[in-house]
Amino acid sequence: MAAALRAAKRLRLVVGVPGLDFTRSAFVAKKNIYDQPNWFGVGLAFSTTAALWALLFKQHNEDVMEYERRKAEREHKCTGCS
Repeated sequence: MAAALRAAKRLRLVVGVPGLDFTRSAFVAKKNIYDQPNWFGVGLAFSTTAALWALLFKQHNEDVMEYERRKAEREHKCTGCS
């Protein structure tokens, strides 16, 4: 039985988990250097966060102005406008 299974594996007739010889562990792929931080990545992360917050505040202010405009338009009761 074991010989037949080995022969089938050699011929790739048995479908299953790939062998460990074809996988690579993430822990041995690259060692982290903690003495030298990736300042480009840090700056990119902080600048992206700041840009997203700026866009959020800008969009919020535009939404508030649009809300106030529509609110004033609803309260306007002039008969000569339309």
